[in-house]
This record gives sequence, structure tokens and C-alpha cells, in this order.
Amino acid sequence: MWRKSALFSLTHTRLFSSSSSAPEISSLYSFLQPSIFAQKPQNPTNSTNQQKPETLTRDHITALEIDLHKSLLTHNSDEAWKSFKSLTSNSLLPSKPLTNSLITHLSSLQGLHNLKRAFASVVYVIEKNPKYLDFETVNTLLGSMKSANAAAPAFALLKCMFKNRYFVPFELWGHSLVDISRKNGNLAAFVRVFEETCRIALDEKLNFMKPDLTACNAALEGCCCDIQSVSDAEKVVETMSVLGVRPDESSFGFLAYLYALKGLEKKIIELENIMGGFGFSNKAVFFSSLISGYVKSGNLESVSTTILLSLSQGFRKDSNFSDETYREVVKAFLEKGSIKDLSNLIIEAQKLEDPSIVIDKSTGFGIVNACVNLGFSDKAHSILDEMNSQCCSVGLGVYVPILKAYCKEHRTAEATQLVMDISNSGLQLDVGMYDDIIDASMTSQDFQSAFSIFRDMREARISDLMGSYLSIMTGLMENHRPELMAAFLDEVVEDPRVEVKTHDWNSIIHAFCKAGRLEDARRTLRRMTFLQFEPNDQTYLSLINGYVTAEKYFCVLMLWNEVKRKISTDGETGIKFDPNLVDAFLYAFVKGGFFDTVMQVVEKSQEMKIFVDKWRYKQAFMETHKKLKVAKLRKRNFRKMEALIAFKNWAGLNA
Repeated sequence: MWRKSALFSLTHTRLFSSSSSAPEISSLYSFLQPSIFAQKPQNPTNSTNQQKPETLTRDHITALEIDLHKSLLTHNSDEAWKSFKSLTSNSLLPSKPLTNSLITHLSSLQGLHNLKRAFASVVYVIEKNPKYLDFETVNTLLGSMKSANAAAPAFALLKCMFKNRYFVPFELWGHSLVDISRKNGNLAAFVRVFEETCRIALDEKLNFMKPDLTACNAALEGCCCDIQSVSDAEKVVETMSVLGVRPDESSFGFLAYLYALKGLEKKIIELENIMGGFGFSNKAVFFSSLISGYVKSGNLESVSTTILLSLSQGFRKDSNFSDETYREVVKAFLEKGSIKDLSNLIIEAQKLEDPSIVIDKSTGFGIVNACVNLGFSDKAHSILDEMNSQCCSVGLGVYVPILKAYCKEHRTAEATQLVMDISNSGLQLDVGMYDDIIDASMTSQDFQSAFSIFRDMREARISDLMGSYLSIMTGLMENHRPELMAAFLDEVVEDPRVEVKTHDWNSIIHAFCKAGRLEDARRTLRRMTFLQFEPNDQTYLSLINGYVTAEKYFCVLMLWNEVKRKISTDGETGIKFDPNLVDAFLYAFVKGGFFDTVMQVVEKSQEMKIFVDKWRYKQAFMETHKKLKVAKLRKRNFRKMEALIAFKNWAGLNA
């Protein structure tokens, strides 16, 4: 193979393949339906009955060409086609520029109908007078066929070109045909075109017809992967040698796949030696192709041997098998239920891998990650369990794909258990992974898993706990679980890595108040002050609103007695007596009928120059105390009467 002196006779190669011509013609005319240039009738009687077209004069021909030109300028495709057909029905062609303009125009349009017209036109011109056709026009048409994924007419066009000795430089059509063939999964058909092209290039001594390396590899791929023929593949190799085309890693890869598939071990050894002769040191493609071939043949023992061989040769210091290769391997092993074999493969691979290897370049990571990507997270976990049962450890990074899969699948209990296993093995996750699991747990409302993970973080002496702490607190708040917030905060409040602030206590108090659990809110306040966290205006605002909702106005009165002692006078220490707090107290006391306390709040707000909108309190009074009379209060409580009068005067209710 690839000998400089190799002789390869292509002179007896038939035009593509006679055995495939019938299906191609059938496909071609199926493509052309409804008929544009119909297949010639087989019945001679019908042929003689057809009317002969009217003979055109020189003036008619000139007029049709003018109409064709105008139609192209105005993009009137139907009229242009009508003029062209009138000419061709008399075995005439418009001028060369017009002919190429028409075909280019039709090729550029959307829709199969115009593509059929362009194809039929090119075939007609090639058979009538190929000199009328520009190479670039053929290139444009094939590009449109590629976009339309029209394989049958593309191959038929090449067959027509070769048959009529219309030779277009390979670079203008070769790659389009390769792309069409590959897209249709039919590189085997391209092999026949490749053979004919090579024959023409060599027999006619037309260098511009020689296929390049990309085309040679496409033909080799067709022989190795589609046809799976060793003799055909080696013919392509000999042809490459005759053409002077130097192979690359992909060339050797296709052959490696075929030899592995056929179990040709001696040829594999020979192929590897030839690679060395060509100076190829990177054998990633070679080994990957061998693995694919062995997988296809079901030879899993050779798959393992090849992976270990690649490690022993050290080719994977700077590279790794692709995800696709690992998926092939894993799928093949799991289809046979070989979890133990996969774990043994990882164990043996770890013995050969460099200790400094980046974890995501390791065999263990590749296999486990492939399991996860295939949707087999549990099987990936089973592989690690099997390794652990053999007292063989794996790098931390190997666990990460499983953890991420569990989080994505909201299987947070399994993720938490795996984290415990990781910790027990002496490994430690990074903060980001911990945070991801906690986020997933909170999203799934699996609060116990989140707490367990956070405890593990604390025990692992992770320095940055704030992200996970806030995720838990926020999640519990959003899910209206203040009792869990209180228990969690009580557990971590003395941890110096967690910066607990008054705001955190306020969140719990607010949640309890909103849920109507006022005694729990009050208990949280007592715990908060015991731990020397000072309540602020937000603390009291939540409590006031909670008590007002429950119509416990006397409790608000108790709060006022507490707050008025703490109101800040210097704007720095103490409670900020802002408009919101003033409003909450005033509304509560008006609703509760504590008018003397109302006036205390009013006095304090005036002292601190806080503006008060009286309209809300007028409304509250009218709703609650509309029938309250000053005369009745005079008899019972003179002081309360004075407070009521003062309030009404302040609120403008006496008027």
C-alpha cells in the first residue's frame, strides 16, 4: 500500500456501474415528475404519431432569444423557460451567455420545480453541445442540488458529463458530490464516481480531474464503512499512491476500522508500522477507529485491549478519546450487562495513566461520563460501587458527572448519599458542586438533603458557606417554611463562616407573622435578642402587621412601649422611626381605639418632622368607631374622652 511504484489499472472500470444504472434512471425520472423532458417513448408507433415542431425562421429565433433575455432581466422564470423550450424543441440553443444565465437563474431559485428545469437544461446542453456550458454553471447547479439534497440527479448529471466527455475540474463538483453522498448515507455510490474520475484523470492525462485527499478519504470511507470490502478499500489506497495523494490520519483510521471489523490483526500491525513510516505520531484517530471496528464486530475483549494499549504507548498524554468513542464503548458493554468489565477496565487503565493526568482526560471519567450522557446514571454509580468493592479508588472528578445528572434529574436524595460516600472515601467536593446540589434540593423541596449537604460542608471545613446558606434561607422563605428557617438558623448562628444578620431573623419573623403564627414570631424575637441581635424597624413592622391582621391591638401597644424607648435620636443607634413605622402604629392604634397612644405617636412624628397623611386614619376611624360618642366617654373615662377629642381635632373629624 502507498508504494510509489505501485501500478493500478483503471482502464477496465465501467462508467460508474452498469448494475446501478437502472435504479438511477428510475430515480432520475421520478425526480423529474411531472415531466419536463420526458423519457423517450419506447413504442415507435406512438413516436410517429407525435406532431413535429414548427420550423423556426431566423427572425423567430432572434425574437425568442430577445424574449429570453428580457424574461431573465425581469426574473420571469416561466416566460424564460417557455422561450428556451421553443428553441430546444427545434434542436436549437440560445447563445452561450443566455444559456448559462438561464441555468444559473433557475438553479438559484427555491423549489424542486426550478431545480428540475435547471437539471434538464444542463443535460440537454451537454448532449447537444457541451461547449455551450461554463464550468461555473455546473458548479452552481450542483451547489443547489446539495442544498436540496437531490442525490439521484446529482449522480445522473455526473454520469451524463462523463458519457459525453464533458470534463469539469474536480474541485468544482467533487466536494459537493461527497457532501450529497454523505448526507444520504450513500458514500458507496461516490466510490463508483471516484473510480471513473481517476480512470479519466489517468487515461486522459487530465490533472484537473484528479480527486484530492478529501475525496480519496470519502471513497475510502465508503469502501470501509459502507461496502466493508477490504479489496475495494485497498484499490482506493493503490489509486491514491498512483495519484500521488499522501494519506492523513483519517485515511489510516478508515482502514483501521475495517481491519478491526474483519479481525485482520496482522494487517492492523502492518498499518500501524506504515503510519510510523509516514511520521504520524498522534494515533488518536487510529485507536478510536480500531475501537469502533471492534465494537461493531462485538469483540469487546479487543476493545479493552486497544484502550489499554493506547495508554501503554503514551499517546494520550495530550489527547483523549472523543465522547462519541466512549459512548460506543459503554453502550456495547452495557448491552451485554458488563458493568464489572467496565469497572475492571477503569481499574487497569488507572494503573497505566500518568498520576498527574487531568481528571476529565482519564478513562474513568470518559466511561462514567458516557454512561451519564446515555441516560444510565444508576449504572455509572454501579460501576463506581463495583470499583469500591475491590478497594480501588477513583478521582473526585469521576463522581462529578453522576452528581450533576442526579441534580438535573432532581434525584437529590441519591446525590446526597453519593456526597456522603465521597466524604467517607476521604475526597472533598468543591464549593460549586455543593452549591449545585443544594440548589437542586431546594428546587425539589428536599430540604433534609439540603441540610445534610450543608452539614457536610461544615464538617469538611469549607470556608465559603455563604452561597449555600443564602440558597437554603431563600428557598425556605419562598416555600413558607419559617419553622425550618428558625431551626436552621439556630444550628448555624454560631459558625463564624456564616454571617448571620438581623435581616435573617427578620425574614423568619415576617414569615411567621404572614402565616398568622404570632407566638412563634414572638418566640423568634426573644431568641434573637437573647443572642444579642438588635431588632430594627423591619422587625417591629412585621410584628405590627401580624398583630393588626389578628386584631390583637393590645400586643401592638406593648410593642410601642418597647419601641419608643429605642427610637434613635442621633440617626445612628437605635430604631429608625420612619414613615412606614409611624403609619403602622397609627393605623393599629386607631383601629384598636387607643387614642391617647395615637397622640403619643403623632407627637413623636411631629417632633421628628415626619409627614403623616391623615386620610387613612380618618377612614379607619369611620370604619371602626363611627358610633363612638364623646358624651358617653365623658361619663366613663375623662382621660380617654380628651384623647378622642384631641385625635378628632388632629384628624379634622370635628368639622
